[in-house]
Amino acid sequence: MTFRRNFLAAAVAALTLSATFTASAQNIVLKATDTHPAGYPTVVAVENMGKRLEAATNGRIKMQMFPGAVLGQEKEAVEQAQIGAIQIVRISLGVIGPVVPEVNVFNMPFVFRDIAHMRAVIDGPIGSELLDKVTASPARLIGLGWMDGGARSLYTKKKVQTPADLKGVKVRMMGNPLFVDTMNAMGGNGISMAYGEVYSALQTGVIDGAENNPPSFFTSNHFNAGTKYYAQTNHLIIPEILVMSKVAWDKLSDADKALVKKEARAAQMDQRALWDKSVADYTAKLKAAGIEFVSVDQKLFYDATAPVRAKHGANYADLMKRIDATK
Repeated sequence: MTFRRNFLAAAVAALTLSATFTASAQNIVLKATDTHPAGYPTVVAVENMGKRLEAATNGRIKMQMFPGAVLGQEKEAVEQAQIGAIQIVRISLGVIGPVVPEVNVFNMPFVFRDIAHMRAVIDGPIGSELLDKVTASPARLIGLGWMDGGARSLYTKKKVQTPADLKGVKVRMMGNPLFVDTMNAMGGNGISMAYGEVYSALQTGVIDGAENNPPSFFTSNHFNAGTKYYAQTNHLIIPEILVMSKVAWDKLSDADKALVKKEARAAQMDQRALWDKSVADYTAKLKAAGIEFVSVDQKLFYDATAPVRAKHGANYADLMKRIDATK
């Protein structure tokens, strides 16, 4: 991955570091950022992490959270973290995948049997190993923990229960050939499209559906754009990652490093409870709005996407076997 650097960012970093990291490390302010809005589970979990850090250090370590991408989208936020202008960032795997290819295994369709399986993997040895790979990579980021990004399912204008029902159905997918291939294998017509264009594309019939988790389906207002059905395929279950600037990390004492790691793990569990409540709340809202949640035979879609796992997962075959063996 090529990371852009510029003199302005470097100047901002220098000013930020001089203001927040004293030589004695007596007073530390960690700037955290997230593209998700205020109140979102990942944002609240990191805010709670900051409160615990402050309490544990009698106010010596504080955290300032900047949600809603006010400090830039994920790519820009990572670039600022790499030079120390931002200290903590919640990012999707797409940003780190080019530097740490192994995390791309989590992008495979149906690599996880369900949410519980995904959590067992990221909580266990595999999750720890991948965080360590991020830390050891050239990305200049420290892997702190994982966040639950939920399970993505289909929302469409027509009822879908089998791959055959998706024939001719145009479904927006995230802009990655792997995800487009996944929808094509599932029987539909995968369309790469920017997220901001989905609502109007649904209204005008450019696409017939999209896929996401229930909170995003509701907050995007896509349920009011002609979609009536939510087929619970759970075809993608992709965790997100919490990272820290290596520049900032290297300035912490060993005791502070251990404390940050401990509280990041607590944030991982905290976010999970917040996420489960969010999914339940938004599922209820969608059902109240008339959206029909459709149960499907996931094995039909799992079998249909076998060629995608074979093609895109060839380099991660052993890792996928370990994931599958995780109970």
